[in-house]
Amino acid sequence: MSNFVESKIGDYFVVPPAFDLGSIFKDSTPSAPLIFVLSPGADPLNALEKYAESRKRQVNKVSLGQGQGPIAEKQIEEGIK
Repeated sequence: MSNFVESKIGDYFVVPPAFDLGSIFKDSTPSAPLIFVLSPGADPLNALEKYAESRKRQVNKVSLGQGQGPIAEKQIEEGIK
């Protein structure tokens, strides 16, 4: 399918854009935080921690799994405040 799309309308619709955390961060707000939905092999944590450090900010992170939902909800509520 990727080959077909690329041949008909170009690779713009097939090749994912470069990961630019600074640009992505500009779109976030306390009520619309950054949420990373990961695919196998993707790990933006190092980039996120370096970006936060460069901005002298703290990163609150939680890996969602069994029992982690309430922790994530609490962090989102705290971020909104």
